[in-house]
Amino acid sequence: MPTRISIFRLLSTLAVGLFFGACGEPAAPVRSAVGGPLFSNVPGAGLNGTITFSGDDGNGNSEISIMNADGTGLTQLTHSPFNGGNPNWSPDGQHIAFHSTRDGVGQIFVMNVDGTGLIQLTHNAFNNFAPAWSPDGQHIAFHSTRDGVGQIFVMNVDGTGLIQLTHNAFNNFAPAWSPNGQQIAFYSDRDGDNEIFTMDADGTGETQLTHNTFNDYGPVWSPDGKQITFNSDRNGSFAIFTMHPDGTGVTQLTNTAGVANVVDIDPAWSPDGRELAFSSNRDGDFEIFVMNANGTAVTALTHHGAGVFDGFPRWSPNGTHLAFHSNRDGAFQIFVMNADGTGVTQLTHAGGFGDFVPEWEMRIVPR
Repeated sequence: MPTRISIFRLLSTLAVGLFFGACGEPAAPVRSAVGGPLFSNVPGAGLNGTITFSGDDGNGNSEISIMNADGTGLTQLTHSPFNGGNPNWSPDGQHIAFHSTRDGVGQIFVMNVDGTGLIQLTHNAFNNFAPAWSPDGQHIAFHSTRDGVGQIFVMNVDGTGLIQLTHNAFNNFAPAWSPNGQQIAFYSDRDGDNEIFTMDADGTGETQLTHNTFNDYGPVWSPDGKQITFNSDRNGSFAIFTMHPDGTGVTQLTNTAGVANVVDIDPAWSPDGRELAFSSNRDGDFEIFVMNANGTAVTALTHHGAGVFDGFPRWSPNGTHLAFHSNRDGAFQIFVMNADGTGVTQLTHAGGFGDFVPEWEMRIVPR
């Protein structure tokens, strides 16, 4: 029987092998194994908004594209013989930050939503990944290996005012802003395994929230900022937990005790904070599930056979739909469905390794 470490390595391999392996990112566990589409910040009724994603450009390179939520208006925004990923909308929906290896290593870039106005924000000989906009749109947090290990930095949206927020000899990854912009959650392996931390937006007030000998990673803030969900294998398999921002009130939301090698990953809050969508292999292959925010009423939304990976659901801004990626036709493609699992529609039809977006942060828009 595989151990919890081998399962953890499976998740890391999915993440690194599908994208970061090509980019030179350290083989650390990441929240999105192959990622999911990101809706723009557009409220309203029905299926609306714009989706950004990474995908094969036909030459084996990962490029950033956008499309309408119904699949129309598909436009490739970046064009280079290198890999690009981590597309992340600015809060006003006017810009997209992303990383690209066009400089030989991963650097952070920002562009207008039509692909114009491309600006390189970082300039160094190390990898810079996972750009995350502050809620007020004035800053971008990211992690960088310029210290030899992953450290978290923040900068102005034009690349000026760079500040290193973490200072230690270990890896610090996946910065996630609190909804009010006052704190940043992240995970770090500084105590020998991955734990969840928070700090103030200026790097002060660093607090370790989880304390165990297992792997806790992938912090995601609830829309109201009162909860942080995360993944942990502390009970033998990867499950979804939640806690208060001070680390109290830890609650396991998914529980598949007695079922070997189950992985519940990538929780995504609904815009109203009432539900969580996630991906799980509890049925033998990875499917999309949804549950109440307290872990009750777990419901499978997709149903496919062995070898299919339906993963990384992302809510539409109005909470009526979910976008996700799936390899049900061979390559990964972007799909959309109603929030109850009906009306599944394939939006992209890419060749090669398909369409996906690793490690993007969902922009939460209240109804």
